[in-house]
Amino acid sequence: MARTAANRGKAATQDLSNIDLSAASAAAGGSPVLRGYLATPEGEGPFPAVLMIHEVFGVNDVTVRQADRMAAAGYLTLAVDLFSDGGARRCLVATMRALSSGQGRAVTDLATARDWLLNSGRTTGKIGVIGFCMGGGFALLLANDGFDAAAVNYGRRPKEPDEALAGACPIVANFGGKDRSLPGEAAKLASELDRLGVENDVKEFPQAGHGFLNDVETGPKALRPLFRVMGMKPDPQSAREAWQRIEDHFAKHLKPN
Repeated sequence: MARTAANRGKAATQDLSNIDLSAASAAAGGSPVLRGYLATPEGEGPFPAVLMIHEVFGVNDVTVRQADRMAAAGYLTLAVDLFSDGGARRCLVATMRALSSGQGRAVTDLATARDWLLNSGRTTGKIGVIGFCMGGGFALLLANDGFDAAAVNYGRRPKEPDEALAGACPIVANFGGKDRSLPGEAAKLASELDRLGVENDVKEFPQAGHGFLNDVETGPKALRPLFRVMGMKPDPQSAREAWQRIEDHFAKHLKPN
């Protein structure tokens, strides 16, 4: 059963998958196993929907809390697990190839998750996409594919921006100035979106690094000292403003006036 905003919390962090999309995904030519975490707002609905795409380390407790946060703000939120069919070790390379090419199982899986939300009978018909790290790149890639708003967090631009971003929905984007993996990415993205006439609000937070919206460090523990050197760590002060920007953006484009 989907967890609601009222009963999320410590127990929710133990339940990283409560929705099975395998049949729909397999029928569409995607992954034979596809799961996700659905967070449901309080109340009767219908609700605006949000598709959430995880960082490169996969769906984890942080992802669950991020989905619960969006549900608490009033969005039926599905965090789809792109590593369902074998884990990150087996799926990461193919997923990154799909991100680079715009084709492959991961792209089909995300379309399946989007359609599942819209066909659930529980939404207003408005849907946004939000992604972090790798998921931020996918959010950019999907911004012109049936979504009404996108939130991109430290995601890399598509290789072919004119093709991928032309006609995209309104985009809010958050980057860290100390993110050594994406130097100057915020300014480059804003410039390209402006050139293409895409409504956007891109901000770089000078004191933040990669992954700064996470509330705890993520990834293999042995590598976390290296990640810190690379500027990959939480930044609560910057995160507060970034989350507010995301919620304001989605409220503007997904909720009735």
